Amino acid sequence: MAEAAPNQLKRNSLGVGAITFLVVSAAAPLTGSGGGVPPSMLFGNGAGIAASFAIVTLILLAFSVGYVAMARHVKNAGAFYAFTAQGLGGRLGGAAALVAILAYNGMQIGLIGLFGAVASGTAASFGLDLPWWVWAYAAIALVAVMGYRQVDLSAKVLMVLVLAEFAIVLLLDAAILTSGGAEGLNLAPFSWENLTSGTPSIGILFCFAAFIGFEATTIYSEEARNPARTVPQATYMSVLAIGIFYILTSWLMIMGVGVDNLIPTLEANGPDNFLFELSGQYLGDLPTLIMGILFVTSIFAAVLAFHNAVARYKFVAGREGILPDRMGTTHARHMSPHMGSIVQTILALVVVTIFVALERDPVLELFVWLTQVGTLGILGLMALSSFAIAAFFAKDAMGESVISTKILPILSGIVMAGLFVKIFMDFGALTGASGVLAVALPGLIIVAAIVGYALAIRLARRDPARFADLGKAKL
Repeated sequence: MAEAAPNQLKRNSLGVGAITFLVVSAAAPLTGSGGGVPPSMLFGNGAGIAASFAIVTLILLAFSVGYVAMARHVKNAGAFYAFTAQGLGGRLGGAAALVAILAYNGMQIGLIGLFGAVASGTAASFGLDLPWWVWAYAAIALVAVMGYRQVDLSAKVLMVLVLAEFAIVLLLDAAILTSGGAEGLNLAPFSWENLTSGTPSIGILFCFAAFIGFEATTIYSEEARNPARTVPQATYMSVLAIGIFYILTSWLMIMGVGVDNLIPTLEANGPDNFLFELSGQYLGDLPTLIMGILFVTSIFAAVLAFHNAVARYKFVAGREGILPDRMGTTHARHMSPHMGSIVQTILALVVVTIFVALERDPVLELFVWLTQVGTLGILGLMALSSFAIAAFFAKDAMGESVISTKILPILSGIVMAGLFVKIFMDFGALTGASGVLAVALPGLIIVAAIVGYALAIRLARRDPARFADLGKAKL
């Protein structure tokens, strides 16, 4: 059997279901429900979070229309980078590539901190008391093995984990639904009064963070079976699956205690255990114990999904000349972006070790700071991609409609850009980072963009022909 080309991913290895699970796992439905939704209620807009999820789902469906149209013509694992390069030029494409690498690094490494803390607490309840960093290093090692090998192995593991975490939360949803909740079922959380209560911007921003990763459908386009059909279907399925899940679950979590009792309950008991308290009340002890274990595997699934995504961004950046050529090769047997995976593993080890040595908090600092940098970067990329889509189709619509090539991309781009500015300006308040860090952490996005822009300029001078091909379809 002949060896695969050194810069080719494993073709025809992922179907619609596999890509959808790879993407939805990054959204970590149990992690979001237990670790994200309750704080967004307490510090955001309370019961209005259910309506916020509905609005964000509609915005991302609008974004997806143009995104899918572009994906039909640009089949490249570089996703945001490729779209930006093809729509707005190679220099901005280079900037997008480095921002994407930074953002996905932030999401993946930050989640390792959360995994270490949650795994440590869960294991301690069974009598195994180990510091958080032991579990963090164990996760890095396991993800390193899986990321180095074939992507279909990761997809199979994630499919099992994601199905399990969906099942346990939907079981709780069903229990609350059939019991009628604390005060009877109602649609009050979707009212304008509740949507605009508290601090709606924090609620909306969290909802966007809960979807981070759905855009990765195009990252797997070179490995998909029949990508012209698979990628669009997986994109819409991912947005709808994540959106409907969070709308339903957040609504039923509110119904579980009642609209009027929601904030007092969160203030009295804290948001950390809210989902598990509901589970104990409506499901009992054993399902709640299982939920705690699945909470750990949910975070691990997200860590693995983001590792796979950032490895592919590094692979594409190396293949196309922005990063060193060696980064753009695939494993001869596994046909995986193994160099990108190795570099990602080393980087995760270095960052986690720094936080361990400095005795920093794995959740409030490592997790919160880095994942918010990632959220900020990805929102900026979504805005840039939206405008790139409109620019790409400006001269030739290629059979696509005006709605999908101009109206929806521009509207969603304006929304994303506004959110990017909002998070950037309020980064310290949103994350608890103070002093220099409040500016330096979001400033990493600007630094990455400048470095990527400069690398693209260098490529244009060194190899004009290669520069001209940045972001082009690889199928």
